[in-house]
Amino acid sequence: MVHHKHFPTFPRKNWKADRIPVWIRKNIVLTVAFLAALVTSCIVPLDAEYRSYFDFKTLTCLFCVLAVVCALKNIHFFTILARKIVDCTKNLRITVLALVYITFIGSMLIANDMALLTFLPLGYFVLSSTGKTKYMAVVFILQNIAANLGGMLTPFGNPQNLFLYTKFSIPTPEFMRIMVIPFLAAIALITVCCLFFPKTKLEINEPCAFLLPAKRTAIYLLLFALSIVIVFRLIPYWIGLIVILGALMLLDRDALRRVDYPLLLTFVCFFVFSGNMARIPAVSSFFSMLLEKNPLLVSTLACQVISNVPSAILLSQFTSNYQALLLGVNIGGTGTLIASLASLITFREYTTHNPGKAGKYLVLFSAFNFGFLIALTVLCSFLV
Repeated sequence: MVHHKHFPTFPRKNWKADRIPVWIRKNIVLTVAFLAALVTSCIVPLDAEYRSYFDFKTLTCLFCVLAVVCALKNIHFFTILARKIVDCTKNLRITVLALVYITFIGSMLIANDMALLTFLPLGYFVLSSTGKTKYMAVVFILQNIAANLGGMLTPFGNPQNLFLYTKFSIPTPEFMRIMVIPFLAAIALITVCCLFFPKTKLEINEPCAFLLPAKRTAIYLLLFALSIVIVFRLIPYWIGLIVILGALMLLDRDALRRVDYPLLLTFVCFFVFSGNMARIPAVSSFFSMLLEKNPLLVSTLACQVISNVPSAILLSQFTSNYQALLLGVNIGGTGTLIASLASLITFREYTTHNPGKAGKYLVLFSAFNFGFLIALTVLCSFLV
């Protein structure tokens, strides 16, 4: 007679249902954008005009930049570069300046969110390995501000810049002329904040564990240069897409998997939302009236509520004053925690390492960010 063993049974966990709330929390802006697009689509039924909502060049350029940055990150290019710079510093003040400046410069080249994803872990490594974790909140906040404001000088530094640069066909010299004064002011303010750190001596004895593969590094840097070339309209964007996509399919498919697709989908949803809003007469009249009075202040305040990227996409439907709009959605990235996607990245990174300290962080974050927002808004009011 065969005896069958009876094992205890447990109810199967619906992991998909459990993962949905986590995914929503991590992609809250995309979720809101999707709901906004869905609601406005009920007001403005789907028709042929929907095709005109989408800026395919902006989406292509953003995809190319993000993909190449992921490939460079996979070979630890930015970690090695940043570590070599930090190794040259001698004390806490200079190290903080180096970390913040690396993030500032990085945002000009690889966009603000990617700069933070790349350099915040470096900040944690330096502070934790030298026993200076008590400064982590302020350092992370300054890196966050540097990422949001450093990207303002270049068309590809912030996603909203790339959109406005393409939509209004802004000449590159004019774009940089508009942004150079607030950019220099941001450098000055950030530097002053960093100078309050003490000159405590730091020592990092752990060697760098990564080596750069020479051939891949050279190829990825060429692809990065190509992605910048298509942003500046020197060659058709579809050529860059074919070359970059083909190269990464052969060399690093993982980079393609790691692209921030929720950010791209957020753009798609807000294209639908803003396009529909522009076709609602009451909404169009309301925003047009506000933007005629003070486009800088309206765009800056809009960022505090719906973030800078959707503000740029939405408000661009109702004004041709791209100078004020460009300034507003860049300096508007400071302020509230939701004013920029990058700020949410920093908050998530800090609370991961410091659970239970979110309240203290938010107080410091608000103090620094609103200080920068007020100062830069006053400055920019004299420029428009």
